[in-house]
Amino acid sequence: METRVMDYEVKVDHGFKYIETNPGKPVLLLLHGLFGALSNFKGILHHFDQKLNVVVPILPIFELPITEVSLEGLVAHIKSFVDYKEFYSLDVLGNSLGGHLAILYTLKYPEEVRSLTLTGSSGLFESAMGTTFPKRGDYDFIKNKTELTFYNPAVADKELVDEVFNIVNDRMKGLRIVLTAKSAMRNNVEGKVSFIKAPTLLVWGKEDSITPAFVGERFNELIPNSKLIIIDKCGHAPMMEHPEIFNAELDDFLEKVHEAVY
Repeated sequence: METRVMDYEVKVDHGFKYIETNPGKPVLLLLHGLFGALSNFKGILHHFDQKLNVVVPILPIFELPITEVSLEGLVAHIKSFVDYKEFYSLDVLGNSLGGHLAILYTLKYPEEVRSLTLTGSSGLFESAMGTTFPKRGDYDFIKNKTELTFYNPAVADKELVDEVFNIVNDRMKGLRIVLTAKSAMRNNVEGKVSFIKAPTLLVWGKEDSITPAFVGERFNELIPNSKLIIIDKCGHAPMMEHPEIFNAELDDFLEKVHEAVY
């Protein structure tokens, strides 16, 4: 069974939903955030879809049994997916909550991760959408909160705002958002990330209001083999606001990683 998002087929296979661009090429595994539409990765997909096998598993945040809604449950899902696809050496990239999952996956399965890229990752500190969130039924409130994710509020187009609004307005989805966010708060990784040995690229927006730039700086201090890029006039999703800069940095980083391996 397949549907299409953007220019890509979303495959449904053995209970997994995912995009895969180029089987047989090195795998770039993209992990989305709590409100991560696949469109968040549009720039990365278009830039790397021929060069690499860009794989985007759609995380079952809204499908897991309610008792399994946690970061641990999502990491277990990613592991099951990776095993099913028989991927052995991953370049893992995560934004926001996806970065947090990427960290936990790398710590648990270090032998599978060739490189790690984090952008606006939670795990040390994050300013959530506010204690009043989720606020159901108030479109302007959700629109404002979504726009605050970006330095340029115009990036939060109607399609993205509608998607967040629909999630929040669904009572069970709203509950799962809260449970996942609470699990993220419990899973602080400050005392663990120094064990990450994989080459790590950190890309942060200078004006990120959710995981501020000091979070990227702290990750850079804690992760031994890491490089930090801070992008001016940029919020919580650099790959959306400045795709050219983001992709150039990622391209350079991955080329060096692959040269060292091969």
